Parts: sequence; structure tokens; C-alpha cells
Amino acid sequence: MEKTSDFYTKNAQAFFDSTVSVDAEELYRHFLPHIPAGGRILDAGCGSGRDANVFLRRGFQVAAFDASEPLAALASELLGQKVSKCLFREFSSEDFFDGIWACASLLHVPLEELSETMRHLSSFLKAGGCFYCSFKYGQGEAEVGERHFTYMDEPGIEQLAKVSDLRVYQCWITPDLRPGREDEKWLNAILQPSV
Repeated sequence: MEKTSDFYTKNAQAFFDSTVSVDAEELYRHFLPHIPAGGRILDAGCGSGRDANVFLRRGFQVAAFDASEPLAALASELLGQKVSKCLFREFSSEDFFDGIWACASLLHVPLEELSETMRHLSSFLKAGGCFYCSFKYGQGEAEVGERHFTYMDEPGIEQLAKVSDLRVYQCWITPDLRPGREDEKWLNAILQPSV
């Protein structure tokens, strides 16, 4: 994760600028019906803060963190509230959440660490809560430039959920939401605690 975090630290402003205005409404339509009015959402690996900002404007309570200090600072400014700088497995909270939102963030966790990471995050879910995550579509892992990517397909997310004490409620494929990258496919999933 350190090498990937360094990439986002060095490229924070460019990444912020290229993602903060992307319309992710198609993803929210699957997730937000699971969250009660005014409910609490954890944006795990929030990047620019784009999604957390939408959730706040729609009346939800939001906590957010990112591994990149400059991105966390930019997101804090956007949201008008503190965005913590930490890794997934460093996150801690006295609060529990109705939903966890991990959009295009967990894909940077090595596969061997992913189930433990997801178990850690889901320990902050309220009973009946839901966990959204998305991965570039495919199988295996790769170092691309200065970033690590873990790919996921339908059998992969089923297996990952099982070993993470979660179950797949729904999964679906979307094109990349950024203009000019529509040929890239993403696996989206809503998971729920298995017990």
C-alpha cells in the first residue's frame, strides 16, 4: 500500500481534479436505498471526497479517511469537515455505520491482505448494514506504474466475501465513469455481514 499511497500523494491535485466532478449517480442508486434517512456512512479511501460530499448534501452523516495526506486535506476542504489520514487497517471509530462505501479504493490492497482488511472495516457496521466496494474487472494482481491493483470478477467477489465473513447481496458491472475510459470495466458489489 505504501507505494500506491506515495503515488496519490505525489499526484493528489491531478487526481482530485480528474475525479471530483465525475457523476457516480448510477452507483449511488444501488447503495443509498440501504441507508436510513440521516444514517451514518463511512467513506473508506475517499480520494477527492466526491462521494462523501454527495452523501453529506443528501443529509447523511459521513466519516471519511484516505491514505494520502494531501488528498485527505483536499477532501477536508471540499467537505468542510476533517478527513482522517490513515490506512484501512488503521481505521478506528467509536461510532458504527449503516453503510461502508469503498469506491475504487480496496483494489489497491494486496489480495492476501484483502479479507482481513474487509473484516476489519465491516466490524464497524451496524447490524443490517451494507458494504459497497468496487474493483477493476478481472482476475489476479498487477503492478501498474506506481500502483498495485487487485482485480475481481464474480467468482472472485463471492470467494472474497465468504472468507471475509460477508455475503454478496448484489454485484454488477459498469464501465469506467470517467470520460474517455468507458472501455474499462468495473465490478461493483454490495455485501452484507453473513451472520
